[in-house]
Amino acid sequence: MAYLLDTNSWIDYLKHANSPIRVRLQAERPNNIVSCSIVRSELFHGALKYGNANRRVALVLATLAPFHSHPFDDSAALEYGRIRHALETAGKIIGPFDLQIAAICLVHGCTLVTMNTGEFSRVTGLSFENWVPTK
Repeated sequence: MAYLLDTNSWIDYLKHANSPIRVRLQAERPNNIVSCSIVRSELFHGALKYGNANRRVALVLATLAPFHSHPFDDSAALEYGRIRHALETAGKIIGPFDLQIAAICLVHGCTLVTMNTGEFSRVTGLSFENWVPTK
């Protein structure tokens, strides 16, 4: 099973040395973890927003280097359209980047690791887990 970590999971990993995400990643085989172009773009944006952008971008690149990255391609675009239509019809739309991430997960059969379970639970068929226990 492949796990695709959402942006918020990577942020928790990067910000907290004792993150439960870090512990779980160390327990997983690296080929069980994947990334995607959407998550990477959000992480790069965050890295560039604050001081010492070059160091932050380098950290993101080094952190994600071992993991395959799925692109947002035509298959994901079609799945995005299906998901968005279903959510709009139900009046339960989620953010466009979250829609893209969900589409990539569905196309590639990945389980999404996210703390944003409220929004992602609206996507039919999406498998997701929260590796950060709620308090």
